[in-house]
Amino acid sequence: YRYSIDNISKIIDKALKNKVPMIALFPHTNTKLKNVNGSEAFNENNLVSKAIVAIKNKYKNHIGIMCDVALDPYTSHGHDGLLKNNRIVNDETINILIKQSLLQASMGCDVIAPSDMMDGRIGVIRSALDANKNKDTIILSYAAKFASSFYGPFRDAVGSKTNLAGASKKTYQMDVRNSDEALHVVAIDVDEGADIVMIKPGMPYLDIISKVKEKFQMPTFAYQVSGEYSMLSNAISQGLLDKSVMLESIVSFKRAGSDAVLTYAAKQIAKEIKDE
Repeated sequence: YRYSIDNISKIIDKALKNKVPMIALFPHTNTKLKNVNGSEAFNENNLVSKAIVAIKNKYKNHIGIMCDVALDPYTSHGHDGLLKNNRIVNDETINILIKQSLLQASMGCDVIAPSDMMDGRIGVIRSALDANKNKDTIILSYAAKFASSFYGPFRDAVGSKTNLAGASKKTYQMDVRNSDEALHVVAIDVDEGADIVMIKPGMPYLDIISKVKEKFQMPTFAYQVSGEYSMLSNAISQGLLDKSVMLESIVSFKRAGSDAVLTYAAKQIAKEIKDE
């Protein structure tokens, strides 16, 4: 589902009631505001900025806010970075991501979450945040984000699937067959100052979660992505599976080593746990 700012309190009230500690904001950007450079990402009056301010004004610090740092909701081509000659340009993209991160932090975002998978972005974002008196802003890095086919429903929701027009993100997201690279890129992000690392998707990559947690012994999150969630939800709604499979899936993340899970089922699972 998509929620307008005036309706977002419905979600947050339920989250607080069930002790969900943080929400993640992802924007659906009007097509007219998208361009090749994704400049709407650092517009101080964009949808994310307005949402952060509205939430902080109403809820203060009673719930954490995590914001996505990437350009795909804002670019006319649907990619996470800038394109030149149909290729992602890493360093030029990072300059935009710094602006986006600083804007989100200035609006009150608690956790900056770069999901773009550009090389070297964690270190420069950390330096920029510190230089702008945002030393307490946490960086949650999508450290091992695979070029997965499980992202479809999310891309529909944020409106980037149509813009991609079948194009691949395999030149900057990780090869689904390569676990060694996962450890390599996580090590780089840890060294550059990430406070939390996240593995995405979740259930198909439990081995990666386990290896990362065992090797680095630092806060490790998993993202139960839209495709995973949708498959389970559809199976439950059709009576093919019991609703308890959703909680069981989250337990598998925890068992593999996740300290926390980003999931669309958070309210449902939190209520089940609370009721038990």
